[in-house]
Amino acid sequence: MSEIPRKPRGDSGGTRSRAHPSHASPKDQAKGRVDRLPPYKLLLHNDDVNDMAYVVQTIQELTALSREEATQRMLEAHKNGVALLLVTHKERAELYAEQFASKGLTVTIEPA
Repeated sequence: MSEIPRKPRGDSGGTRSRAHPSHASPKDQAKGRVDRLPPYKLLLHNDDVNDMAYVVQTIQELTALSREEATQRMLEAHKNGVALLLVTHKERAELYAEQFASKGLTVTIEPA
């Protein structure tokens, strides 16, 4: 068996393993900007109109929350009057608020 020659440590064969910020993909650059945006809370409010199952279904439909998480948030809003659904940047929180309103649910946003 012959030995495979090894490169000296620190030699990456002319390629860099970490992307320089100016060489990051546009998607990565956009993600970095989003991560720096001020966070906003999306708050679900209790109402006496919508069925609990409908609220859970709507939360699942509009967010990435699991059925269990959606149920917990719905119950929290039912018991306490309000529940934190998620935290995101302002524009996305506003979009969520519009989507929930179109489904007949009351949500508000506020700075986190």
